[in-house]
Amino acid sequence: MKRLLREIPDFPEPGVLFRDITPVLADPDGLRAVVEGMVEMSTTPLDVVAGIEARGFVLGTPIAMTSHRGFVAIRKKGKLPQPTMSVAYDLEYGQAE
Repeated sequence: MKRLLREIPDFPEPGVLFRDITPVLADPDGLRAVVEGMVEMSTTPLDVVAGIEARGFVLGTPIAMTSHRGFVAIRKKGKLPQPTMSVAYDLEYGQAE
């Protein structure tokens, strides 16, 4: 799988190494291998699969389908109309909530 990951240094800011997963997503066999591998790695029974915005949506949905579970999208603060909870967290290059 490593051959399908593209590493982009200094993006989005100097000192950050961005790992681009779009080559994995463009390769059907690679994507299938990643999803199946992640499902096999799970040692805890799952109620649902939660994906963190935005890469988590892309991989979490097929993982949920393969696991026969529902999917919960974890969004950034202010992105959903209903009442929500939020937690502040650190990024490589700042903070978010």
